[in-house]
Amino acid sequence: MKKWRLLDTGKLSAAENMALDDVILRCRSGNLIPNTMRFLQFDPPAVLVGYHQDVEHEVRLDYVKKNRIDVNRRLTGGGAIYFDKSSLGWEIIASKDSILQCQNSQELFRSMCEGPVHALTMLGIPAAFRPRNDIEVNGRKISGTGGVERDDTFLFQGTLLVDFDIETMIQALRIPIVKLKDKELKSARERVTCIKWELGYQPHYQTIKEALKRGFERSFNIKLVRTPLAAEEKKALRENLPAFQSDQWVFLDRRPPCETAMLEAIDKLPGGLVHVSLAVDRRANCIKSIVITGDFFTFPSRAILDLEAALKFAPSNEDSIRKIVDHFFATNVIRMLGICAADLANLIIEAVDKASYEGFGITLTEVNDLYPITKQAKRVLAEGCDYVLLPYCAKSTSCKYRRTEGCSKCGGCSFGEAYELSESVGLKPVTIQNFEHLIETLNTMKNANSKGYIGCCCSAFYSKHRHELEEAGVPGILVDLDDQTCYDLGKAQDAYDGNFEAQTQLKTELLSKLLNRLGTKRIVHEVVERCGTSMS
Repeated sequence: MKKWRLLDTGKLSAAENMALDDVILRCRSGNLIPNTMRFLQFDPPAVLVGYHQDVEHEVRLDYVKKNRIDVNRRLTGGGAIYFDKSSLGWEIIASKDSILQCQNSQELFRSMCEGPVHALTMLGIPAAFRPRNDIEVNGRKISGTGGVERDDTFLFQGTLLVDFDIETMIQALRIPIVKLKDKELKSARERVTCIKWELGYQPHYQTIKEALKRGFERSFNIKLVRTPLAAEEKKALRENLPAFQSDQWVFLDRRPPCETAMLEAIDKLPGGLVHVSLAVDRRANCIKSIVITGDFFTFPSRAILDLEAALKFAPSNEDSIRKIVDHFFATNVIRMLGICAADLANLIIEAVDKASYEGFGITLTEVNDLYPITKQAKRVLAEGCDYVLLPYCAKSTSCKYRRTEGCSKCGGCSFGEAYELSESVGLKPVTIQNFEHLIETLNTMKNANSKGYIGCCCSAFYSKHRHELEEAGVPGILVDLDDQTCYDLGKAQDAYDGNFEAQTQLKTELLSKLLNRLGTKRIVHEVVERCGTSMS
């Protein structure tokens, strides 16, 4: 039976823990240390974003600063997580040939999760692996996992919830609500659980650690021996820590200068949320820079950086982009769970295509507040549409029409302004009451051979439901909302059911520009038709 090192580093800051991850991975890759299992804890509490994520998109920075919560970046991909003082982390840092060969990334995740599943079972908790990277208890997440590779070595890590402060997590993170669709759960407490909640008491940490130790020994058929950090690791940690404490690492700002206009596209794929931001030099017809972020997993983690580099200064046309992305995946060993080369190429092409919206009088700043539905979405701007779909939550909470069709046009809310303008340009406004009503409306439009629609929603709703809206088959352009939404306030399910009690604001300036354009096109079309009829 092979012996591995068992390392317990106790409670450290987020920067110390992340720097130590890098040190241990580098030392194992250089054969300076043996295969290792590590226990880690955090003090102060910490928010850790995935390697590919944008901190400002994932973390409520004002809140974490006020509450003295660390913010740092993991080496691994995936989504942002909150580590309170009670959470227990575990890691495996080992050579690839030291475990059974897995045919794909999903098998690797399943294999790595066997140890914690055994441990929780020993503690009396019926845990099971849930694809793509979670451990659950009766449908509720108790541990999330992720990994990264370096040469012939991998680091795989997980968070085990012992006791959990859900309220702080919700306020510290911009919760990735787009995941709600997959889990079909109503609240944070229904999505997660912890050891204390399952057992009714909290076992001593040494009991939990011993169970994890035995679980991994059983899973990998190894013997774990407690051993401290090597001298090389201590020295490297002292040298590396300042880099992991720096804003350059935490924020990992790979975006182009602010004066460069950015084009964006977003999608929720089976492998996670993907957000593409790029700048196009329209004179040279090339991509000046590109950043691909999200909560997905990539092996190796730097593959996305290399793809971004391959696309830099590439021609900004569909054929070139597809060839570069396909060639990159064909000539490199890359694994992305639930995401393929075509998915990335499609999203990059969609972002590039937004530059063409300028031809419809939309600025490059405004275009990022527009979300296309179906590949024929631009036809709405070019040929017109029939409907304007407006969310009920933009009506005043005291309005008698809040949960019915219609509008008093009293001027007391942005909804009334949009409703009145829609009617004035000959379009039919519809108050969308809930998600089911939205789908019913789209189906009615499809059966009536409608040309399409202009609508309003937030980016979280769009990314969550984009594929369902596209399946309806009706071309549409959605305009982003102007302030806090149900997703920001943690009320997504209420809005889904039509019970959201707050009021949102529409981007009336941009919406008015689109509606006035469509109204002008409708008038021109009617004049041409009348002239044609009179001449005949």
